Amino acid sequence: MVASHAHATRLHVLVADDEPHIGRIIKTKLEQGPFSVTLVYDGAEALAELERSPDVSLLILDLMMPQVTGFEVLERVRTNPRWNMLPCLILTAAGQDHQEVEARRRGADDFMTKPFSPKRLLARALALVGVEGA
Repeated sequence: MVASHAHATRLHVLVADDEPHIGRIIKTKLEQGPFSVTLVYDGAEALAELERSPDVSLLILDLMMPQVTGFEVLERVRTNPRWNMLPCLILTAAGQDHQEVEARRRGADDFMTKPFSPKRLLARALALVGVEGA
């Protein structure tokens, strides 16, 4: 009974990545866990989705996106009282040390580089929302 209740409550994850195939990999893996995933393809869409969806539990951002970058989204999230406590994971091909330092300085809770392990991403996502791994 407890296990079925845990799966009935799905946590909403917003994923912003301009590479649709990467988004599909992330969505497929996270939905094997307790997550429902909304995919968007640039930072402007991510901000619009945050405005529409008050139930987002985790934000996964690529850094290099058209229109509005992941850094810009992170900055807006951290300065908005509605979202400033939202866990944010950066998942990017831009894996140089200075980018991780900058992402964490701007408020990222975690940082992963591409290529990535979907299993490791799921574990990190679970940790960020405070759910025990399966």
